[in-house]
Amino acid sequence: MSGFDGRGTVGAHGGARLIHDADSFLQFLAAEKRLSPNTLAAYRNDLRQFEEYLAARQHDPLGTGSTNGNGTIAPADPTTASREQVAGFFLSLREDKGYSAATIARKMAAVKSMFHYLTRQGFVTANPAADLGSPEVKKPLPRAISVDDVDRLMRQADKKGTPEGLRDRAMLHLLYATGMRVTELVTLDLHDLDFERAAVRCVGRGLRVRNLPVDQKSLVVLRDYLERGRPQLLRPGAPTSALFLNHRGQRLTRQGFWLIMKAVARESGVSSEVTPHTLRHSFAAHKLNDGLALPKLRELLGHANISTTQIYTQVKSEPAPPPRPLIAAGPPHRLVAASGRRA
Repeated sequence: MSGFDGRGTVGAHGGARLIHDADSFLQFLAAEKRLSPNTLAAYRNDLRQFEEYLAARQHDPLGTGSTNGNGTIAPADPTTASREQVAGFFLSLREDKGYSAATIARKMAAVKSMFHYLTRQGFVTANPAADLGSPEVKKPLPRAISVDDVDRLMRQADKKGTPEGLRDRAMLHLLYATGMRVTELVTLDLHDLDFERAAVRCVGRGLRVRNLPVDQKSLVVLRDYLERGRPQLLRPGAPTSALFLNHRGQRLTRQGFWLIMKAVARESGVSSEVTPHTLRHSFAAHKLNDGLALPKLRELLGHANISTTQIYTQVKSEPAPPPRPLIAAGPPHRLVAASGRRA
């Protein structure tokens, strides 16, 4: 984007060129706000959209198609943006783009955060977005499927004995056993598994580390994947630290897992809508129904505030069924990485 790209050049200010590196702003968000990479990518896109709107209003306010001589509109200068221009952008999101309240609120948060940063750094003296309100966003309740539907998903995943099938089975079992986020699941490395302690280490939002208990059934499934599935997915020259690999021997992505979830849900015949977050929501709802205390659930889910966890008290679901019989498992042991080093 012209005004907020990697070079960071923005328009004239006070007779001189103001150099502002947008990457430093995003690094600030990552360091101080500890936003996830996905949120940072969304912020970058939101700021690009604002820059395009602002450039048109600052350099071509009448919409005549005026350019800077090389066929493009000159870059925007956020340091001279007026309150009316910022409010106009927010209004255009609803009136011209037809975005939902949630999307508008997110885009407004990105712009407001940027102006707060510019004010804090001394690039602007008066924040033009300071007193602009955001739309009220009513978050829908998380969707949890019934324990019977979870069981149908697991039985479907248990059917495939291919390397990819063993991987998919292990991922679904681990996700429902721990309630971790999908991003946390796909970023697991081999050394994060601890068979001796029946636990898995994951790094969540805000770089908070959680050690989550893993049930015996999921340990059996994970061991099966590590012994019979993952070695078949390894490829020469590909990184070997990732726990879950795709068919190219690389770390499986969130998008890849989403496709897996869609396929398993379709093949299982589960009629309820199933998303990558469904098993996390179902884990939380089922744990509460089983009598788990709210503070303990908050700890397992990795929520910063217990108010986030409390929303699951409004989610209705069935109590979890008794576990199915397990296949015979070998004695617990710590995982030994492919390199031979104990992980």
